[in-house]
Amino acid sequence: MAESIASGLGAWVPRAQSVLRIVVAYLFVQHGTAKLFGLPHVAMFDNLPLMSLLGLAGAIEVVGGVLMLLGLFTRPAAFILSGEMVAAYFMAHASQGTVLLPLLNRGETAVLYCFGSLHGELNDGRPFAGIRFIDRFTVRDGRLADQMVWNDMAEVLGKPG
Repeated sequence: MAESIASGLGAWVPRAQSVLRIVVAYLFVQHGTAKLFGLPHVAMFDNLPLMSLLGLAGAIEVVGGVLMLLGLFTRPAAFILSGEMVAAYFMAHASQGTVLLPLLNRGETAVLYCFGSLHGELNDGRPFAGIRFIDRFTVRDGRLADQMVWNDMAEVLGKPG
């Protein structure tokens, strides 16, 4: 019985992933247009220079969000947008001294956008299961000083099956 329910739900997985992609893309476009064009208006972004870190973030969000929304180059766009959110988290939130507590440093939105744009799948649709990730970082004076990332994705993907 449980197997028949799971197999029936399996047909809905691609649809649910598409809905997630479209919603996340729409939200990225909204953030980007607020920064670049003032639509919707967010007072914090008034007179934001295009050649600034937030201006660059807005451009990335508009271009990447539109690509994801249209379903064009979704994997590279999602990867770049996810990376932007990692940078936003460590630069604006984790630097407040509570790296592992996004609720306290008000970084939960950046974390959700990061993982919402990737949503835990490899390019061929297989889940990350079985791939080990090691992320070592050093924090000095409440700031990220050094970071090294390693994974065995190539070894896992190279195995038949």
